[in-house]
Amino acid sequence: MPTTSDPALRAEPGPRRPHSPRHGRRGRAVLLIALVLVIAAGGAAFAYLGTLAATFDASTQKIAAAFPQDSDRPAATPAADGRTPMNILLVGSDSRGATASPAESGASSDQRSDTMLLVHLPADRKKAYIISITRDTWVPIPGHGSAKVNAALAFGGVPLMVQTVESLLHQRIDHVVLVDFEGFKGLTDAVGGVRVNVPAPFTAGQTSGYRFGAGPQTLDGDQALAFVRERYAFPDGDYQRVRDQQIFLKALLAPLARPETIANPLTVSRMVGQFAPYLTVDRGLDARAVAALALEVKDLRPADIVSFTLPTSGTGTSADGQSIVELDQGAADALASAMAHGTVAEYLADRNLQGS
Repeated sequence: MPTTSDPALRAEPGPRRPHSPRHGRRGRAVLLIALVLVIAAGGAAFAYLGTLAATFDASTQKIAAAFPQDSDRPAATPAADGRTPMNILLVGSDSRGATASPAESGASSDQRSDTMLLVHLPADRKKAYIISITRDTWVPIPGHGSAKVNAALAFGGVPLMVQTVESLLHQRIDHVVLVDFEGFKGLTDAVGGVRVNVPAPFTAGQTSGYRFGAGPQTLDGDQALAFVRERYAFPDGDYQRVRDQQIFLKALLAPLARPETIANPLTVSRMVGQFAPYLTVDRGLDARAVAALALEVKDLRPADIVSFTLPTSGTGTSADGQSIVELDQGAADALASAMAHGTVAEYLADRNLQGS
C-alpha cells in the first residue's frame, strides 16, 4: 500500500472499505480547478512537441454537438481591444464512457452532473475565476421549468446544460470539458506527488482508511483523493474538508505552474498522457485551441486563480418535496453584469467574498 515519503509524517493505510460511487464525488471541485493549469501546461508543450498534440487529439473524446442553437445563446461581447472574455464549462463525472454517449446525443437520459464549474477568463487574461455551481441549486431549465441545475444534463444532454448556464449568467460558453476524476490520480503521480501541510491528524475512514499525520507530507494520487474527500473525521465536517481541499489545490498548482515542469517534455508528456484519456471535450477544443489558450494565459500564476461559489440564499424544499439550494438571484445577476464588464474583482471585494 502506498504511503507518503516522510517517514515520521506518512499517511499509513488502514483497513480499506468498499468503494462507493458517492465517495468519488467528494473533492471534485478542487480537482477540477487544477484542469486550468493542466491545459496551460500541456498547451505550452504543444508549441514545440507535435507528438503531444497528436496524443491529446487522439486520446480525448469529442462531443459532436455541445452547444444549443445560436439563436438561443447570448452573444459574445468584445472588449475595446477586440478580445472577448472566455468561459469554459467543466463538468465532473464518474465515468467518461457512461457520460459521453448521452451527452453527445442531446437526448434525455439518466445522467446528472456531480460537479459543475465555470472558468471565466476576463478579456485581459490577467485572472482566472473559477465559479462553482452547487449541483442542487434550483434554477430555470429552458423548456423544463425549474429544477436542480444538475438535472439539465439528464433532460437534454450537454446542449441543454450549456443553455441552462448561459441563461443563468447571460454569458456565452466557449468550451465544454467533461472530466472523469480517476485521471487526477495519474496527474498527481505524474508530477511526483503533491506535498501538503496537514493541519491536524485524521483517518480517512469514510473512503480508504488512510491515516494522515499532522505536518508536511507528500501524497500520491490515491492518498490525495482520500485527503480531499474526507469530512466525517472532523468535528466541523464540511468546513474542514473545504479547508483541506484549498490546501491541496494550492499545493497541486505549485508544481504544475513551475517553469521547470512546463519546460520538461517528459513531465508534460506524462501529464498529457495520464490525463487526456479521461477528458471529453467539444470539437473546437483541439490541441491547436489549447495551445492558443496556453499562450494567452502563460503569465497566470496560482495566486491569479480565484475560486468562489455562485451566490445562494440557503437551503429549502421545492414544491414537489426535494431538498434544494436556493439561488440568490440578485447576487447572481450582479455577478453576470460583472463578468460582462470585466469587474469580477470589484464584485468579490464589494461582497467580501475572499475566494481561494
